Amino acid sequence: MQIWPGHPYPLGATYDGTGTNFALFSSVAERVELCLVGDDGAEQRIEVEEVDAHVWHVYLPSVGPGQRYGYRVHGPFDPEQGLWCNPAKFLIDPYAKAFDGALDGDESLYSYRFGNPPGPDSELNDDDSFGHNLTSVVHNPFFDWGHDHPPAHEYHRSVIYEAHVKGMTMTHPAIPEDIRGTYAGMAHPAMIDHLTRLGVTAIELMPVHQFINDPSLQDKGLSNYWGYNTIGFFAPHADYAAYGTRGQQVQEFKSLVKAMHEADIEVILDVVYNHTAEGNQMGPTLSFRGIDNPAYYRLVDDDKIHYFDTTGTGNSLLMRSPNVLQLIMDSLRYWVTEMHVDGFRFDLAATLARQFHEVDRLSAFFDLVHQDPVISQVKLIAEPWDLGDGGYQVGGFLPCGRSGTATTATPCATSGAASPRPSESSRRG
Repeated sequence: MQIWPGHPYPLGATYDGTGTNFALFSSVAERVELCLVGDDGAEQRIEVEEVDAHVWHVYLPSVGPGQRYGYRVHGPFDPEQGLWCNPAKFLIDPYAKAFDGALDGDESLYSYRFGNPPGPDSELNDDDSFGHNLTSVVHNPFFDWGHDHPPAHEYHRSVIYEAHVKGMTMTHPAIPEDIRGTYAGMAHPAMIDHLTRLGVTAIELMPVHQFINDPSLQDKGLSNYWGYNTIGFFAPHADYAAYGTRGQQVQEFKSLVKAMHEADIEVILDVVYNHTAEGNQMGPTLSFRGIDNPAYYRLVDDDKIHYFDTTGTGNSLLMRSPNVLQLIMDSLRYWVTEMHVDGFRFDLAATLARQFHEVDRLSAFFDLVHQDPVISQVKLIAEPWDLGDGGYQVGGFLPCGRSGTATTATPCATSGAASPRPSESSRRG
């Protein structure tokens, strides 16, 4: 196999029609291995030797769409200092555009031994997690959008229908059974006709970023229905795909957006950028934790084995980290420019405003959103609270978005307490 140096940007796996560039940020890594997964399930490890500004990169001219992959990050393992590098853990790419497989809850996914929780005397778990974690997938970015354009309805003329991809389509009698509960089911003419007859101008999809089932739910034979447990901020959730999960879910989601736009219906995403599915120090090492824990997560200042948690889910992303801000902004721009969505509803938006401790509505994140020429032009809705001190901020968010036109500025809308949606705790199992 030919191995070329590649480029540090863009992050993630980028197929250019000839080969694929892989780029991964880690400021704590001492070595990085790219792991290619064959159709037979075998793993091939490739040493990533090029690194610029903490971005490890390599270009493989023979690799194309459908290739499954992951990483192994070699570096310091010292949880008391917030460092969790462990090359025994097969890690998924934070910038992956698609995922395949499922998490199975095996003990190898954890960097400690069951019965001996992380602490001064804990034992490193060096069992290999390959085959027990999801795999990242190289996707085909090319898609025929035709004459697609955003409907760009004014706020005061908008009727927004909040819906769950699976729940909305699973029992619809006019949708073929084999595509119920999928993006293809949402795009079916029967569903679009239903929304049109209701006068809906925008469909707000409950989380479709890749999420996982918590091992605690799996132990009970349950699954995460609502989806507020994100592990991949660029990837459509694979379980909602009707036609395959080796990148096909990206094409299927784009087809959904295109069909909605043809019916003059906008697509808004409910997004969860405040935490990830890795949870607290007792959670599995799936991605961010093993790649660069202190760069991605907010740790307790004088006790770095523990996570500062204002979400009730075990961790909070570090909103003063330039790498976290880049991750979120890159994700938002990707969903607008490449997936053509029309807006976002931010889950627990108060956490996104916690650059330090208190909620700061002029935090770096909202400054970035406000000045961004792409994100500032779509519909933006904030859930204006979290579980931390001073987190209830209904009516307190500054203007931060536009109506979808180039002329009329509108305030950042807030989703209020009268919403019939389930509580945060019930949605997260």
